[in-house]
Amino acid sequence: MNGSAPGVADVDPAARAAELRTLIEYHNERYYALDSPEIPDAEYDALVRELVRLETARPDLAVPGSPTRVVGAPPLGIFAEVRHRVPMMSLDNAVSEEELLAWAERLRRQLPGLDLDRLELECEPKVDGVAMSLTYLDGRFSQAATRGDGVTGEDVTANVATMSDVPSELDPGAGPYPRLVEVRGEVYMPTADFTALNDRQARAGLKVFANPRNSAAGSLRQKDPSVTAGRPLHFWAYQIGEVEGAPSGGWSPASQSAALALLAAAGFPVSPDVVTVTGIAAASERCRHLAGRRHDLPYEIDGVVVKVDDLTLHERLGATARAPRWAIAFKFPPEERMTRLLAIEVSIGRTGRATPFARLEPVLVGGSTVELATLHNEDQVRAKDVRPGDMVVVRKAGDVIPEVVGHVRHGPGVPRRRGPAWKFPRHCPSCGGPLVRLEGESDTYCTNIDCPAQRVQRLAHFASRAAMDIEWLGEERVTQLIREGLVADPADLYELRAGDLEGLERMGPLSAANLVRAIGLSTGRPLSRLLVALGVRHVGPAAARGIARAFGSLAALRSAPVESLAEVAGVGAVIADSVVEFLSNPANRTVLDRLAAANVNTVEPGFAGRASAPTEPGPEPAAAGADGAQAVPAGPPQTLAGKSVVVTGTLPGYTRAEAEEAVLARGGKSPGTVSSRTFAVVVGESPGAAKLTRAESLGVPVVAGDRFDELLGTGEIPGGAG
Repeated sequence: MNGSAPGVADVDPAARAAELRTLIEYHNERYYALDSPEIPDAEYDALVRELVRLETARPDLAVPGSPTRVVGAPPLGIFAEVRHRVPMMSLDNAVSEEELLAWAERLRRQLPGLDLDRLELECEPKVDGVAMSLTYLDGRFSQAATRGDGVTGEDVTANVATMSDVPSELDPGAGPYPRLVEVRGEVYMPTADFTALNDRQARAGLKVFANPRNSAAGSLRQKDPSVTAGRPLHFWAYQIGEVEGAPSGGWSPASQSAALALLAAAGFPVSPDVVTVTGIAAASERCRHLAGRRHDLPYEIDGVVVKVDDLTLHERLGATARAPRWAIAFKFPPEERMTRLLAIEVSIGRTGRATPFARLEPVLVGGSTVELATLHNEDQVRAKDVRPGDMVVVRKAGDVIPEVVGHVRHGPGVPRRRGPAWKFPRHCPSCGGPLVRLEGESDTYCTNIDCPAQRVQRLAHFASRAAMDIEWLGEERVTQLIREGLVADPADLYELRAGDLEGLERMGPLSAANLVRAIGLSTGRPLSRLLVALGVRHVGPAAARGIARAFGSLAALRSAPVESLAEVAGVGAVIADSVVEFLSNPANRTVLDRLAAANVNTVEPGFAGRASAPTEPGPEPAAAGADGAQAVPAGPPQTLAGKSVVVTGTLPGYTRAEAEEAVLARGGKSPGTVSSRTFAVVVGESPGAAKLTRAESLGVPVVAGDRFDELLGTGEIPGGAG
């Protein structure tokens, strides 16, 4: 954000403390009570930390009821109030490893002689959800209450009762149970379900949610439980609260890890990503590990909760007014930040889809500077009600394209008067042709097939890594070649000569030779890659592989009836119609003939271990059979027929797509998740923690990445594998 902050000498501490209290209380209500947060957690945490610093330096400013001394926000009165038997406290935060170590040193000062190198610590993913208290009477579900202000929450029993993750009765085999037991945990929504829910909300013209936590909270706060029942909510238990009338020797675990085991035995879901470590150094390492794997998890986390495992130490360490001393939340670098929305523009993709995007004041998000962010489609812009000039929240999760979450209504930099609502343009910004929204769809399209922007995107897609994988041919270079009149369609690429390119801006003899050679090497890609590269609507890598293996050659595919295509596993009528329409288009047929004439491979040879490029331009087309179709070389032996092999991490000599293709070529399946039916999990460098933990818990064999070729060759678990 632009603008300079006043100097310290210019700020009246009392006035600033009052301003901070007002801002924090406002955002507490938006977050905890209204389920409609406006600012990212990182911005909110910065406000709280500033107020803590002021109150520490000037104790006279720490007024009763300061938000630094309370938890959450009071209930709104929509639901009946529930007073917690034991307060549901918040957690102090650490935003660096230094602060995590400082927390550990505070433990040692409070408990002299505590050995931090031998201290057992439990590291739990900090799930972005809603804290929930569940009460069971004689083993039967009785009540559910939100955290509220920590002392009083809201009764959401009827809504929580619709959740399949919450047992209505505790497992009889783990009894007998106390007369009363309170279980605390987190209600959350998986990221894939959150995205699907927001898409449905936007299409219906309803409110879209800012994040998975917001969607979970909004789903719980429904007066009609049937609405909650239709939302994909899940629960993880993380703590035993109040216990009354416990049987002799039961429900008195000595550690947090034992408490979680007890909860799991009773039938509660417990996160598989919880790990107990020894020593603060190991806890720091676990935090680093989860920070690097956070996007491999099917749910959203923003940090790691580190807890002293020994429950007797909890009593000795005690708590402050709002947080226990025996736990701390290690927060990851923010993936949401505030900045100003300068303009809303529209980009045109290879299929003509017009996608609105935001041009932003540069802001550092998730470790990189963001200036552009997607707004998805017209419905999303309307539902989020973002306008040029607004202060907005921008989100960047890993390698996902940054997106605008929503606008900020209250706080520094927010304009007093907002500009007019943005309207989707009626004409293509590239060619001036009409933009048309198709009936029943949320997307808008430029209908001009010769649109320059579409041509650039089609060729850039053709050359992309998932398609023909042509090195040195990115979007910028494609734009240059089109502008110079050297290419207009994919077949033109294979007619380029180094002499055509020399003399272009930033293109000397060596660069020209490298590009021509890279284009030549792409002629050996399998037919499935070519089908992806052509950009046939609805045809992704999985469908392309199925079609290529079913028909073997482009010649056979071009003469195939739509009914035969529709019968291919994973294809169906919609994709089949799209393929036939594409192949019957005269302009497309001409391009395909020219590609074949340029010696571009049009057969599916079966992947012989890996989809590596040849060292010279591709082979001559295979000899034609009696029916005119090109002969299909025999594929590799079906060593993995009917077996599911999950690949996680980076394998030596393979991209992720190539590893999956190698499994499929041998008759196997390569799903994205681990189940009891998984034959093996192949673990490369930087694997997904959730998949590895799941494999270990189910007893699925784990194969090291450097032994992947052995697995492919024999179809058996290599000797010595786990």
